[in-house]
Amino acid sequence: MKNPKTVFVINGSASHNSSNEKLIDNFARLTKDVFCLSIFNGLKTLPHFDPEHTIDKVPQAILDFRENIEKADGILICTPEYVFSIPSGLKNAIEWCVATTVFSDKPIGQITASASGEKGHEELQLIMKTLMTRFTEKTTLLIQGVKGKINDKGEITDAQTLQDLVNFVEAYKALV
Repeated sequence: MKNPKTVFVINGSASHNSSNEKLIDNFARLTKDVFCLSIFNGLKTLPHFDPEHTIDKVPQAILDFRENIEKADGILICTPEYVFSIPSGLKNAIEWCVATTVFSDKPIGQITASASGEKGHEELQLIMKTLMTRFTEKTTLLIQGVKGKINDKGEITDAQTLQDLVNFVEAYKALV
């Protein structure tokens, strides 16, 4: 692999061995010849957002998180939907970045994989648009009923979902 593009992957799920984690593993397999991934599974370890410390006295974990975003050629967020919204841990991490420009003009892929996911998917797109990231309709993917489409081994068992992920990967490669 010559000069692979770096992608910072943010897992929006706080659950170990989640469907989102399995989707990230599938994304990694499909892009192993193109991207060098750095996967962040630590949203629940980040401190709660404090607007008084977003510019000065920023916690080291947040500085590291921002640096990973800034240095990456692209970002991938793969998240479930909780109560018709993005998970609080993901929202918290994003809030720490609002007062910066780390997301500005950054190519981003967005996968929402949940039981329904529609509202969380819409919300994530609105937030990422507000932060001035670059994405297209083809670099967003909503996977509804995800638990019935991925087995315990992490294999995508639904042919349409697998094809949708492959199409997403191709569009994301072109964007990055």
